[in-house]
Amino acid sequence: MIPPGPKPTQWEQLKDAVGGRLQALHSPFDACSAQNAACQEALAQIKNPFYLGDQPALTQSSGWVDAWTSHPSAYAVAVENTQDVVAAVNFARKHHLRLVVKGGGHSYQGTSAAPDSLLIWTRHMNAVSLHDAFIPQGCEGKQAPVPAVSVQAGAMWIDAYNAVTTKGGRYVQGGGCTTVGVAGLVQSGGFGSFSKNFGSASSNLLEAEVVTADGKVHVVNPSQDPELFWGIKGGGGGSLGVVTRLTLRTHELPETFGAVFGSIKADSDEAYRALLAFTMRFYRDALFNPHWGEQINFRGNNLVKLSMVFQGLSKQEAEKVWTPYLAAVRARADWHIHDDVQIVALPARHFWDADFFRAHAPDFIVSDRRPGAPSDHILWAGDEGQVGQFIHGYRSGWLPQSLLDQRQLDALVDAMFAATRRWGFSFHFNKGLAGAPADAIARSRDTAMNPGAMDAFALVITGGESEPAFPGMPGAEPNLDKARDEKARIDQCIDALLKVAPRAGSYVSESDYFERDWQTSFWGANYPRLAAAKRHYDPDGLFFVRHGVGGEDWSDDGFTRLRRDA
Repeated sequence: MIPPGPKPTQWEQLKDAVGGRLQALHSPFDACSAQNAACQEALAQIKNPFYLGDQPALTQSSGWVDAWTSHPSAYAVAVENTQDVVAAVNFARKHHLRLVVKGGGHSYQGTSAAPDSLLIWTRHMNAVSLHDAFIPQGCEGKQAPVPAVSVQAGAMWIDAYNAVTTKGGRYVQGGGCTTVGVAGLVQSGGFGSFSKNFGSASSNLLEAEVVTADGKVHVVNPSQDPELFWGIKGGGGGSLGVVTRLTLRTHELPETFGAVFGSIKADSDEAYRALLAFTMRFYRDALFNPHWGEQINFRGNNLVKLSMVFQGLSKQEAEKVWTPYLAAVRARADWHIHDDVQIVALPARHFWDADFFRAHAPDFIVSDRRPGAPSDHILWAGDEGQVGQFIHGYRSGWLPQSLLDQRQLDALVDAMFAATRRWGFSFHFNKGLAGAPADAIARSRDTAMNPGAMDAFALVITGGESEPAFPGMPGAEPNLDKARDEKARIDQCIDALLKVAPRAGSYVSESDYFERDWQTSFWGANYPRLAAAKRHYDPDGLFFVRHGVGGEDWSDDGFTRLRRDA
């Protein structure tokens, strides 16, 4: 049951406390008409993730069939500093309000908004600053200074990459999608295209500022509140407190980043099974190392789609790696290059350089074309399809590196083939850290993530979606029968594949809304330690996230406490 809300005079007191930055939220699709300017702008910008992120009433996904639908919070505080966050947290605690935190708004699980809640919206806290020699507070004499970057909670990864790489000539491990929020990704663990070399995003966290449920501000690192520091490194966003600032180590930038695109098609099921086996052996022998990341997609029409990236290799070196694979494809009459295999490379400093891509490869990017938008705000063209998506189903699982052993590889290939008869899936090799350098694995192991990620050669992901379907949006009526049918096929696909990895965990940010035994799936043996941190820093459960740490104590909507003995 939703408790009575604060009185109007009390909302006014909060508004005064945050410098007027409290706003009532309404979807731009409410009372949508040709005369409604907000509605028409929303319809024109519905595939622009920068626009969606700038709207506190909208989210980057519009919903999930039979799971959740994007509805705005009742009020939002557009926080601009840590004290705004403190005021919002204290107000929510005092008045027993459902509290939601949103930075990038990319949650597939719908945790970036909730009806009848107060939203702490961090979008305007987006400053990025570089450090030549950073030492966390209280760690003087214990840790050597390292180059680092401090990022406020509302910044997107494109903001961090522009500062660190394009302008600064160094590398920070972040997300592959440029419009994802920095804070949310780090708190979930966080993977990017080059994680196979640099580790998870959370493993590179040096220090953070966090506002806890009692309204206190903590600067956390290995020496100060170490359990809270550990917990926000992969424990899931919004469960332990509001992160307002993060400081991440930066790395020496490789000379080159590059990519391999193309697809191979088999003429028959038998030929496809052979292609799957050959592709996986090639991955194991040639690509299972820190140079290679991203994914290979396996489809039901007997297609293998390559979408790989590399770092630290020249174009010629990358071509040499792929020469045996392509030669074998051309040598068989029942395998064909369906889309020309291209190998491209560029100076790593230009990998997120908007002007460089506009001049040399404009089809690779999409810009925020709104008047006055920052010219460096771009996203990869391949990510545009998921903007505003209505999700039909989504599953993931860590695949242990033992499956690449000769004795198990045939069973893996059989499972892959069976899975493709139901639905397509991708192996995201950069999201399994087996094969990474020892230091990257060690740093990543010292996080709250499921330890299975450290022994996985890949994260398998499968899913399906349709066009944006925000409530009230004209013409947005998803075909629910089709969505449910696709969900069933997605489940059959992943169930067939995971027969060879029956205890595989799942990545919290890219997982099933209906995940069973989610505590073990998301965090494995780390969950009891996370739950203890939750009880210490948020004993009353102010920070509720469905299927987040401590979420088992509450109803799915977060308004009813089910138990207090956790």
